[in-house]
Amino acid sequence: MSKAPRAIRLDAPMPGEAAGEAPVRQGDLAILPESEPIDAPEPAAAPALRRRFSWGSLFVAGLSGFLALAAGVWVENTIRALMSQNPALGYAALVCAAVAALALIVMLGRVTRDILRERKVEALRARAVAALAAGTPGEGRAIADELIGLYKGRAQTAQGRAALQEALPQLFAARDMLTVAERSLLSPLDAQATAQIAQAARRVSLVTAVSPRALVDVVFVLVACARLLRAIAGIYAGRPGTLGLLRLARQVMNHLVLTGGIAAGDAVIQQVVGQGLAARLSAKLGEGVINGMLTARIGLSALAVCRPLPFVEARPPTLADVAGDLGSWRGDKGEAG
Repeated sequence: MSKAPRAIRLDAPMPGEAAGEAPVRQGDLAILPESEPIDAPEPAAAPALRRRFSWGSLFVAGLSGFLALAAGVWVENTIRALMSQNPALGYAALVCAAVAALALIVMLGRVTRDILRERKVEALRARAVAALAAGTPGEGRAIADELIGLYKGRAQTAQGRAALQEALPQLFAARDMLTVAERSLLSPLDAQATAQIAQAARRVSLVTAVSPRALVDVVFVLVACARLLRAIAGIYAGRPGTLGLLRLARQVMNHLVLTGGIAAGDAVIQQVVGQGLAARLSAKLGEGVINGMLTARIGLSALAVCRPLPFVEARPPTLADVAGDLGSWRGDKGEAG
């Protein structure tokens, strides 16, 4: 960028004139100084916001500690009382308490394993997003190796893992590595997850269309969504336990809120228009179609949350892919009959 010439004063300023502000005089011509723009340094990154103090978390922690102490004191008093009355009963109670404690430890271990596995998948997806934006070949190779380790215990991914390991030395870009990883490992899993979502949506649509009670509809939809979440999590990252399922459900709901998918937007409207004849013929059938579409939308959000990589080359499944024809169960039924 070219700049206009400037006059720079080398002598001392006249009395009463501030340095750097006095004009430079050449005869009758006065040249006013022009401030030189200085490139300001880039502001430092804002520090991460600390988590605000939560009285609710403190209440839960305090209540949990109190209940744990109360349960421990009650168990100790019960065992001592039984020991004083009949040593055999006391030892039996002690064995039962030890078995219960062992089972609790195993359950907590599984819950911790599920949470750590979900966090590992989340961190892997975040690293993959950063690598796609501006990643080095080393980062892409590390993500691919971690993805191979994630699925090394599955026999159905053996061929894909072998193909990915064979192709990695020939790739020199992070995007290419993640593309091959997606094509080799995740494409078959995407097909399984999409089939699960379509099946669950069709089942919910059928049952809620023929169910005579609204309470039955609500219970069945909740159970079907819980089974769908667990199935999708099992396809991508392992089947979660109860607490892991609750955590996954919270993440899916957050994803639905962020993407505006709780109402499913224009996609649902288009599908409802496509099923307009069925909805006119039967209001209950139209209600079943809507329930099936919402189930499919929840399944798609679960797929986006559980998938360890973002969609690189593959096209993300849409509502039309999994719930394009929720009335197809009528044709399946007719063919089966």
